[in-house]
Amino acid sequence: MKIAVYPGSFDPVTNGHLDIIARGAKVFDEVIVVVLVNVDKKGLFKIDERVELIKRVTKDYPNVKVQSFNGLLVDFMRQKKATVILKGLRAVSDFEYEFQMALMNNKLDPEVETLFMMTNAEYSYLSSSAVKQVAKFGGCIRGLVPDEIIVDIISRIKGE
Repeated sequence: MKIAVYPGSFDPVTNGHLDIIARGAKVFDEVIVVVLVNVDKKGLFKIDERVELIKRVTKDYPNVKVQSFNGLLVDFMRQKKATVILKGLRAVSDFEYEFQMALMNNKLDPEVETLFMMTNAEYSYLSSSAVKQVAKFGGCIRGLVPDEIIVDIISRIKGE
């Protein structure tokens, strides 16, 4: 069984993320979306809330699982017997950072390969940070995130 792990902070999950998840689910037997704890960022949503939001929007993908993890990604990979890290790239500017991370992960575990998947051009400008900023200033986030979680995002931004 070929298992891919799609790591990220997903705060919140966007349609760009969902595009990579859906396409990855066609390529791999199983895709594990792993919400990683980023100690450098204070999130809009708590880790367990992000996991639940992603589960809600991926419920129609039977080969997609969602979990959280705090630690080195390669340790998570070993636990799950996964050998492929799936990463979405929006633009060339993403590549430099992701390339460094791929080399580091491969150094930590030579059995781990990183597969870069270009996002659909429709989402090439999209990021979780941009979504939060648009929502914060009252802009429309429809089409940027799955419809099922729009209310969750707006409510959280408004502090409800």
